[in-house]
Amino acid sequence: MTPAEIRDEILDILEDISPDDDLENLDDAKPFREQLELDSMDFLDIVMELRKRHRVQIPEEDYGNLASMSSTVSYLEPKMKDIVKS
Repeated sequence: MTPAEIRDEILDILEDISPDDDLENLDDAKPFREQLELDSMDFLDIVMELRKRHRVQIPEEDYGNLASMSSTVSYLEPKMKDIVKS
């Protein structure tokens, strides 16, 4: 997957988890928690959804890499490079 496809996938997951949040104006550099109504369970849902959809394993010690959209895409890019977007 390309960085743009990964970003779209994260947006899709966020839309499912937090449908009332405005994702149109999401600032990729700002932490998700500063912009969205996400709690720790929502965050775990993101991790679990990535595992379910794409078999991407994210160890707990790496959760900090998923703080913002830009850090999430950077972290996931090498893990998802061989996944073909369907």
